[in-house]
This record gives sequence, C-alpha cells and structure tokens, in this order.
Amino acid sequence: MRADREFVYGAAAGLIGDLLLGDPRRGHPVAAFGQAAGAVERVLWRDHRGWGALHAVLCAGGAAGGAALLARGVRRRGAASVALTAAATWAVVGGTSLGREARAIGGALAAGDADVARERLPHLCGRDPQALDEQQIARAVVESVAENTSDAVVGALVWGALAGVPGLVGFRAVNTLDAMVGHRSPRYRRFGWASARLDDVAGWPGARLTAGLAVLAGGDARGAVRAWRADAQKHPSPNAGPVEAAFAGALGVRLGGTLSYAGRVEHRPVLNAPGRPVEFGDIERAVRLSRRIGWLTLATCAAGRLAAHTLRTGTARKGRG
Repeated sequence: MRADREFVYGAAAGLIGDLLLGDPRRGHPVAAFGQAAGAVERVLWRDHRGWGALHAVLCAGGAAGGAALLARGVRRRGAASVALTAAATWAVVGGTSLGREARAIGGALAAGDADVARERLPHLCGRDPQALDEQQIARAVVESVAENTSDAVVGALVWGALAGVPGLVGFRAVNTLDAMVGHRSPRYRRFGWASARLDDVAGWPGARLTAGLAVLAGGDARGAVRAWRADAQKHPSPNAGPVEAAFAGALGVRLGGTLSYAGRVEHRPVLNAPGRPVEFGDIERAVRLSRRIGWLTLATCAAGRLAAHTLRTGTARKGRG
C-alpha cells in the first residue's frame, strides 16, 4: 500500500476513533508524555534559556524520535502502518473532548448555573473562573474552542500529512510542552522560552489553515476574512490571532478584551469589534464549526498527500524518459 494512502486511511480511522471514544479518562499517552516531561524538568530546571532549550529538544525530540522508530518498524507493512497512524491520530487529536467540555459549560450557562460553569472552565482553559461573569465565561469558551481547534486538531493533522506519525507525535509534544512551561510566569519566563517559540513555529501552518477553513465553513465568509485581516495581528499570539479573529468574524461575535490568568490581568485587543457580545448559544455554534474544520482539514491533508505523490511520480517518469 502506498504511504500516502496509509496516512489517509489511518488518519481517517483515528478521527473516527476520537469521535466515538474521545480521550480516555486514565492512561492517556499525552498525559504520560506530560509526566515524563515534568520529570525531565525537575532534573534540568534552571532559570536560563539554554537549559529550557535542552529540555524542549530532549522531550519533543525524544517523542518524535520514538515515533519515527515505530513507523520505521512497520514500513512496507500496510495494515500495521495504517493501524499505527490511526492510533497516533487518535492519541494526539482532541476534538471530541474539546467539544464535550465546551458543551458542558454551555449547558450549565443555559441552565443558569454559573457556579458549575466556573467549576468546569479550568478543564478547558487556564483563566481565573471566579473573575468572570456568565458572558465572559461564554466568551472564554468560544476563544478556547477556536484556539484548540488549531492546536488539538488541525495542527496535528497538518504535521501528520507532512511527516507521518513522527509529525503527529512531535507536534503534540511541542504543543504540550508549551502548555506546561511556555507561559510567562516567573519560573518559566526564561526556561520556557524555547518551548514557546518552538510552538509558535510548529503551530504556524495549522493556524493559517484553521483560519482559512473557518472562512469556508463558517456562517459569514466575508466577516471572517474582514476580521482576520483587520485584527489578527493585534493578538499577542501569532497563531491564536488569526484563528480567533476568523472564528469571531465567522460567528458574528466579538472576542478579546480583559481576561485574567493566574491572578495576572491582561487587556487584549477586541477581535471583530462590529460583532455582538458572545452568548451561551454561540458555544454550540463554535463547537459545530470546529468539527467541520476538523473534517475539512482531513480532506485537505489527504488531497495534499495524494497530489504530492502524483507530482513525485510524474517527475520520476519524466526523469526516466
């Protein structure tokens, strides 16, 4: 079986597995990686960028290298290669769990139970829930759905299409390291610098594809393009900016503004200022948009792999001719 077809079949099976099963409550491979990365951090931590870079290389490089060895072991064994790709895709993609958490918070808000919504919010993002009212909770959920669509679904599939199982695993490892040490707290401002920058680079193609597919799959293509062009560069994150701006325009809502992380207040620029404030019903709309983007990403990556194979085959034939 051709390698491009192995990826397409395996990635599709992995996405279906995520749709049916979601993330396991115990024993998730990403959680195991996080525990291992935490152990390495305890040994290496210094308030220094160089030690943080070593931590990033050892953890992300080790994960990608291990995946490469596994992929090499099943090379030319079509069914085994498809199975490995499916397992890796299921392990690194988190679209179903993302949707479940978002919908649980939306359901609590719809029932008027803001306390339950605040209790569940830390499962989705790192903001201080007690500092948020109901509208701000809904806005935080929509922003998290947008950003995590890129991080937990699209980015992984893009790197899988580019580099197979090592790309899937390596991207998720980088993204996990950024979540662990990439924030600007006193402990990680220097140590986490390399992980944060590596995540910016790895997330760049997936974020642009996510924003582009939000234009195609959202309810307001012109609004999504307008918000993306006008507001993406205002966001402090080079990758979250395009994604959140495109989601805001596609959904017709206003994102950004004041938020709080670990007691630190940030005043972020407003995205899609002409939009209306987010309502709890917009959470369901964001989740549905996220799911459409996930399947469109698979189609895009499959088409890219098949086109690349066709191009390589045609070039080889011309060379022999």
